[in-house]
Amino acid sequence: MNVLARAVTEALAAMEGVKLLKEKNTVRLEVRRLLEELLAQEKKIDLEARRKIESQKRTILEGSQEWDILYRKYYNEAVKKLGI
Repeated sequence: MNVLARAVTEALAAMEGVKLLKEKNTVRLEVRRLLEELLAQEKKIDLEARRKIESQKRTILEGSQEWDILYRKYYNEAVKKLGI
């Protein structure tokens, strides 16, 4: 996570027209915090989509075309619900 946060911070600092208003380390820590939040939300969305599929009346095997379609449908619904 630190490597990714550092890379994002360096990329931001190198962008033309972007001026960091705080020290790079402060920005890196904020980027890390935001990335961790996004990953936590993504994990919740994934679990919700899987839970919905498992709650179907009949068993749908993971990896099947039907499972993939339902997963995408429920995943996108959860993303919309969170406003991401």
